[in-house]
Amino acid sequence: MTDDESREHVVPGSEEELSTADVRGYDFRGEFDFRDLLESYETTGFQATQLAEAIDIAERMQAEDATIYLTCTSNIISSGLREVVAALVREGYVDVLITTSGSLTEDVIKTAKPFKMGEWDADEAALRERGINRLGNIFVPSDRYVWLEEYLYDFFDDFFAEEKIRTPTAFARELGETLDDEDSVLKQAADNDVPVYCPALTDAEVGNFLYYYRQGYDSEVGIEILDDYDSLIEDGMLAETTGLIALGGGVPKHHAIMTNLFRGGADYVVYISTGMEGDGSLSGAPPNEAVSWGKIKDAEKNYTQIEAEATLVFPLLVAAAFD
Repeated sequence: MTDDESREHVVPGSEEELSTADVRGYDFRGEFDFRDLLESYETTGFQATQLAEAIDIAERMQAEDATIYLTCTSNIISSGLREVVAALVREGYVDVLITTSGSLTEDVIKTAKPFKMGEWDADEAALRERGINRLGNIFVPSDRYVWLEEYLYDFFDDFFAEEKIRTPTAFARELGETLDDEDSVLKQAADNDVPVYCPALTDAEVGNFLYYYRQGYDSEVGIEILDDYDSLIEDGMLAETTGLIALGGGVPKHHAIMTNLFRGGADYVVYISTGMEGDGSLSGAPPNEAVSWGKIKDAEKNYTQIEAEATLVFPLLVAAAFD
């Protein structure tokens, strides 16, 4: 092999001139401008560019007056993103919220007792002895759940007084009406008539206390989920345009795209996720997989996924796309 032949393998060369934008980041010379910084993400590459795409899609949702679904797992409410979600609901940017039971649990607790900053590298056995529960680098003392049990027992008496079988949306709405905290997601949802769907209502302390309440106080009470599913599907079918922002995966994410299947798929979708596609789970499934199922419509640049942890990027998306 000659030197020229080996060089062709190392430096093959190209004659085609690409028409796409140049890769270029933010220029920090001069006065700093936050919006310019976010706009520069479009040509920064990697996940910054995915965030820029998400901002554009979220703006298009609003421009077309889409019915906007926000889905989130409970860790979102565990973190300081609770206040961000509450703000979106308060300002009228969210039409439907789908979440998990832990979100309801922790939103209520935070109205009275804060979660505390902790650390990732902790002595778990020592925390257990101290009555402290760890959520990543967030600590939650167990007295929060003792307080919650007392609060919910009083609430259950009123909630089931006239009707023994209720729905998760009624549970979330009436629970939110009892709260007096402007940063509460449930309070803002109740005040602004935003339904909160929680198809897995029993999968947290709420479920534990419902179990104890039915065993010890009233064996006839129960939670009916199919009525909520009817409402979610029917309201989606009536919507002219739908948009979805999914923080994390699991049941909330799938509940939103599954119910949009009945209307031919969601029109605009943004996923923020650290889930891996390789295990075949829904949590890690990218939006184009949902296109194959008919849960997201196949249109030009109508969906994207930011592969990043939500506390890092969701506030940036909100700051840029929602005035």
